[in-house]
Amino acid sequence: MQAAAPRTTPVALVHFALAMGGFAIGTTEFATMSLVPYFAKGLGIDEPTAGHVISAYALGVVVGAPLLAVLGAKIARRTLLIVLMAAFGLFNGLSALAPTYEWMLAFRFLSGLPHGAYFGVAALVAASLVPDNKRSQAVGRVLLGLTIATVIGVPLANWMGQAIGWRWGFGVVAALAALTMALVWWFAPRDRPAHDASPLRELGALANGQVWLTLGISAIGFGGLFCVYTYVASTLLEVTRVPDTMIPVALAIFGAGMTAGNLIVPKFADRALMPSAAVLLLFSAASLAIYPFAAGQFWSICLAIFAIGFSGALGAILQTRLMDVAGDAQMLAAALNHSAFNTANALGPWLGGMAIAAGWGWTSTGTVGAGLALGGFLVWCVAMLVERRGLSAPAALRSA
Repeated sequence: MQAAAPRTTPVALVHFALAMGGFAIGTTEFATMSLVPYFAKGLGIDEPTAGHVISAYALGVVVGAPLLAVLGAKIARRTLLIVLMAAFGLFNGLSALAPTYEWMLAFRFLSGLPHGAYFGVAALVAASLVPDNKRSQAVGRVLLGLTIATVIGVPLANWMGQAIGWRWGFGVVAALAALTMALVWWFAPRDRPAHDASPLRELGALANGQVWLTLGISAIGFGGLFCVYTYVASTLLEVTRVPDTMIPVALAIFGAGMTAGNLIVPKFADRALMPSAAVLLLFSAASLAIYPFAAGQFWSICLAIFAIGFSGALGAILQTRLMDVAGDAQMLAAALNHSAFNTANALGPWLGGMAIAAGWGWTSTGTVGAGLALGGFLVWCVAMLVERRGLSAPAALRSA
C-alpha cells in the first residue's frame, strides 16, 4: 500500500479531478466512432479503412494498460496520473494535426496507450480515500466521467465534426487532458510508492486465476454492449428510419443510461459485489435480446439503448473485484480491466459485423450481444465455482 501525506482536500474534489480524465478519455473513445465519415473524407480514405483507426486505439489500450502499469510500479500515483494524462493529451493533439491516414493510425495507437493505466491508477486512488464498504461507489464516481462524456462530450464532438471540422473533436480532448493534469496536480493526494513496489510484484497478478476469470467476464460480457453501440447509428438510419440529426439524441440517451447505472448500481455492489455482477449480466442479456424487436420505433429503441447503457455499470463492479483478488499487484490488475474492456470493444463489433455481413440484418447485433452477455455470465459461474470449492480454473470449467 502507498502511504499518503496528510491532506485536507475534500474527497469529492479528488474524485472530480480523476473523473475529468475519464471525461476526456470517454469523449475520444466513443466520439471517434461517430467521426469516422468526416475524417475518412478529410484524409481521403473510405470508411471501412477509417475504421482501422478505432481498432488502433483499442490495440493501444490493450498493450499500454499492462505495460505502463508495470513500468510505473515505483512511481508515485499522483505523478503517474499526471504523466499519463500528459501523454494522452499530446497524442490526441497530434491526432488533430495528422496529415495522412498512416500518421493518424500511429497517433491513435499512441493515444490509447495511457488509457487503461490512467483508469486503473485513478480507481485505486479513488478507492483508497473511502472506507472499504464504499469502494465501488468511489470507482463509479471516477467512471462517471466516462459515462457523462457519452451524454455531453460525444454529441458535442459529433456536432463539431459536422459543423467546424473533425480535427476539433480531437483538439478539444487535448484541452480536456491539460485541464485534468491541473486538477490532479492541485487536488490529488501527494503520495509515495510503497518501499517494496516493483514491476515483478505487479506481474504476480498474472499468476492469479481469479484475476483472469474477472478479466474474462469483462472481455466477453461487455462485448454485447459494443456490438450494438458500434452499429446503432446505421440501425437508426436503415431500420428505424430516423433523420441523421436524431443520432446524437440516441447517443446521449445511451450515455444517460450509463450514467444512471454508475450512480445506482455501485451502491448495491458495495453490499453484494459478485451477485450484483450476475444480475447486471443477465439484465444486459435481456436488454440486448429485446433490442431487435424495439428497433422499429424511435421511442422503443431509445428505451432499449438506455437499458443497454445502464448495464455498463458492470465496469465499476469488476474494477472493485480486481482490487479484492489481485493481492499486492493492485496497479496491474486494475489497469488490465481496461485491456479486457477494449478486447470486448474489438470482439463485439467483429462478431456483430459478421452477423450483418451474413445477411441477418442490422438488428442481429442485439442477438449476438445477448449471447456475449450470457457468455460473460458463464465465466462468472466458473469464477464462483473456483472461489467456493477451491478448484483450479480448468477444474472449475470441467465442473461447469
